[in-house]
Amino acid sequence: MVHAQFDATARQDLAARAVAAKTRKDVSWQQIADAAELSVAFVTAAVLGQHALPEASAAAVAELLGLDEDDAALLQTIPTRGSIPGGIPTDPTIYRFHEMLQVYGTTLKALVHEQFGDGIISAINFRLDVKKVADPEGGERAVITLDGKYLPTKPF
Repeated sequence: MVHAQFDATARQDLAARAVAAKTRKDVSWQQIADAAELSVAFVTAAVLGQHALPEASAAAVAELLGLDEDDAALLQTIPTRGSIPGGIPTDPTIYRFHEMLQVYGTTLKALVHEQFGDGIISAINFRLDVKKVADPEGGERAVITLDGKYLPTKPF
């Protein structure tokens, strides 16, 4: 049976235990995703409390991290999503994404609507990828791909 959370606390507590286990066992997010047989972005979000994992994936993650049966069951629940409390984020990495949307949000909206029409980009039918690439001017660059299905507004 599918179960849903109404309070984020249980998943937040599990996320803290899972990250502590990840650190203690010295495993990467990719290794956890490999055990779950799902993408690294989806599994990372799930372990951090933002998605439900399928039963087999939840069991594999729990086994790898040394979590118990109750934790494996909790990893399968539909969470109360949203990992950033109200207000402007204070973590520098998260703040930069907030800043990017403050600067480019209206540009993204204008370009999406010009190319697709009125509607939204799904965060449900969605893929996320993060890659590190060399910067031709020296150093490294982050390439972040947000790949969401376009859902047009339907008049009714």
